Formats: sequence, structure tokens, C-alpha cells
Amino acid sequence: MFERFSSGYYLGELYVEPADCDRPTIHRADHERMNEQLYLTGDGVERLDAPLVMKLHTTHFPVLGDDDVPTGTLALPESMATDDLPNSCGVFLATAERAEELLRYAGYEAPTGT
Repeated sequence: MFERFSSGYYLGELYVEPADCDRPTIHRADHERMNEQLYLTGDGVERLDAPLVMKLHTTHFPVLGDDDVPTGTLALPESMATDDLPNSCGVFLATAERAEELLRYAGYEAPTGT
């Protein structure tokens, strides 16, 4: 679904659509698969529900999984949607290192406990 684009990003194509949601989401199974393939290191116990960091146009944002979103689709809150949506779009996915850096800068704190 995503291929290496640069040292900091993968590039893929998703169907992007506005949705009645409060945060960007993709199908939970897609989210877990991307987390497993692109973010896991294989060291110890790692989370499959950590946010992915995507970039559409010039905006970075964390993306979580949701069972209500169709597979292969990125659902954006209406406030983030542009006039050209819904549409199939090239979407950047930050590498694990870049995602960690971007989330830290944004002040994201991972939920504690399991």
C-alpha cells in the first residue's frame, strides 16, 4: 500500500473523504497492518494502536484506527477537508523515527496502561 519515498516518508494512495468524525481515521485493520509493517522494531512488546503520522498536502496529523471507515480510505474531519474531496490522493506516511519526532513536537502523549 505504501512504498519508501525518502528517508522520512513512505508514499501511498488512499481514498480521502470528509467524514463526521473528530480526528483522522483509517480502517482499524489497515492501521494495525501499517503499524506492524512500518513501525514495529521487533524489540519487546510494542503497540499496534499507536497513531500513524500522515501528511496530506502540507499538513501533518496523527491517524488512528476505526472499524467504521472502509478499508483503503482516510476519513478526515470536515474541518480538515478541502474542496477537492472526496478523491483518491497521494498520502505521505512518516517513518517510525519521523513520526515519533512529529508527535513529540505536537505534544502527543501515548495513553498509559493496557
